Amino acid sequence: MNHPAHKQASTINKCQRIVHVVQHLAPGGLETMVLELLKQATREEQVFVVSLEGELEHALKHWPQLQRFDSQLLFLNKKQGAQLSLIRQVCDVFRQLQPQVVHTHHIGPLLYGGLAARLCRVPVRIHTEHDMWHLNDNKRQKVEDLALRIVNPILVADANKVQQQLAELYPYTAPTVIKNGVDCNRFVPGSQAAARRILGLPRDVKLIGTAGRLEPVKAQAFLIKAMARLSKDTHLAIAGIGQLEAELKKLSKALNIDDRVHFLGLVADMPSFYQSLDVFCLPSICEGFPLSPLEAQACNIPVVVTDVGAVKETLCPLSGITTKSNRVFSLISALETALKTKHLFSPRDFVVENNDVRLMSRAYRNLVTQG
Repeated sequence: MNHPAHKQASTINKCQRIVHVVQHLAPGGLETMVLELLKQATREEQVFVVSLEGELEHALKHWPQLQRFDSQLLFLNKKQGAQLSLIRQVCDVFRQLQPQVVHTHHIGPLLYGGLAARLCRVPVRIHTEHDMWHLNDNKRQKVEDLALRIVNPILVADANKVQQQLAELYPYTAPTVIKNGVDCNRFVPGSQAAARRILGLPRDVKLIGTAGRLEPVKAQAFLIKAMARLSKDTHLAIAGIGQLEAELKKLSKALNIDDRVHFLGLVADMPSFYQSLDVFCLPSICEGFPLSPLEAQACNIPVVVTDVGAVKETLCPLSGITTKSNRVFSLISALETALKTKHLFSPRDFVVENNDVRLMSRAYRNLVTQG
């Protein structure tokens, strides 16, 4: 177990101590949202993140943004499968930190972190559901039902659709909606030419971009297949790493478009990535309330997304386009429309008004004061 809790406890007695519990602190939408809450902490707040899985050194290596917060990160190195002894480990962490607030994210952290918080009599317990696809499984539904009844947290949904599903599954709850936010001071419009130069992308082309783990659920293969039927002056930039990288590169080559598909790996400068684009596309077959469409729109880039989960709630209604998942020709049509449309309005305005990270942080802070 990697954690500096015993070193920190004596220095934070005068601060409100908030502990977020996640399954695995690695690049992803949920984890990025937690990191943003860490960044938004006030001087009166001391915020820690407990990652049930993983190790500190590995996390810092693969997500450099974590380095400035390394003294606030605790990794418990959980193995696969149920591990009841982990509740005791989490309790030990809570007894050392003595948090006033424990905030869990997803079902695993609710079980281990939520139960530990209840056992340690943490005054305010918050649980955020970031998507509902995992509760399609009947066993998971029952496990979450039991955990919610025992932990009795302030229940938060990150989208209206998630709130509706929670209320249907667990009618005794009263979930509040707090939508995820992005840093609109970081994700801003910029020079397309300069951004392409920074990333080594071609200058005089139409550029579609997508960002996310290279995994089946993100469905980059459908986007590559759509690319093969778009005009030859259209290129695709893919930001992200994952198990399908070799397979996706092979597909691009088989379709004779490997010169038009640019695999950028894990991009540290995501604002430049979005600024380089003409259109951002998220072709996923399953999502919760993703951050990438918000980040792209904050950079004033129009987006095309598949209508899954609560993705539609991330879209500027004046510029965003939805399409069906797993439908290449539907995706082609949506992308062609997005590329040829000249917008007279700003998708950034929608994000600034509805999804700035400071709005999200303030909403969670208000929950704590009310709790």
